[in-house]
Amino acid sequence: MGTYKTFALLTGLILALTSCSGENKMYEKSLNKPAPESPADKTAASEAKAYFAGGCFWGVEYLFEQKEGVISAVSGYMGGFAQNPSYRDVLSGNTGHLETVEVTYDPAKVDYESLVKYFFEIHDPAQVGGQGPDIGEQYISAVFYENEEEKKTIHKMIEILKSKGYKVVTQTRPAGVFWKAEEYHQDYYAKNKKQPYCHAYKKKF
Repeated sequence: MGTYKTFALLTGLILALTSCSGENKMYEKSLNKPAPESPADKTAASEAKAYFAGGCFWGVEYLFEQKEGVISAVSGYMGGFAQNPSYRDVLSGNTGHLETVEVTYDPAKVDYESLVKYFFEIHDPAQVGGQGPDIGEQYISAVFYENEEEKKTIHKMIEILKSKGYKVVTQTRPAGVFWKAEEYHQDYYAKNKKQPYCHAYKKKF
């Protein structure tokens, strides 16, 4: 009886050790597995950004928000040298910034070329020194590109417009830091139940 008990205890100990060893190996393997893709990762992969300056950002933002495939449009400032500029800073014309709209879009629903075309159709790319009644360097027409492919696309659209007889003074600039404008500028027309005073859609392509 004593021998049987001893044998049973030894057998149980071996099984226990084997079981713990197995769990440890499974745990070690789990450490080497890549982390599951989070929803944020998937969202980031399905989004891209584009930057457009075409006069007062209220109107540009308002019309881009209506474009199919656009996830959001945010008013802000780009192209200057000052850090974290305020609206008054930019309005002074001394910071080098342009009133710019950051467009976040879904590339599966709308491509960059379509956004550039749309931009040229919602403002006047022929006006020098401003847009509509808004005059000043901060209101000039420009597209900020993030890579050479985007730059080529912008130039391609400009050449098409010129071939159709349109005058284009829109600048092509490398993208820099985008500074979000004050909250009261965001969705200005939607909040105030108004319509853009110098931006409207006109088919050109």
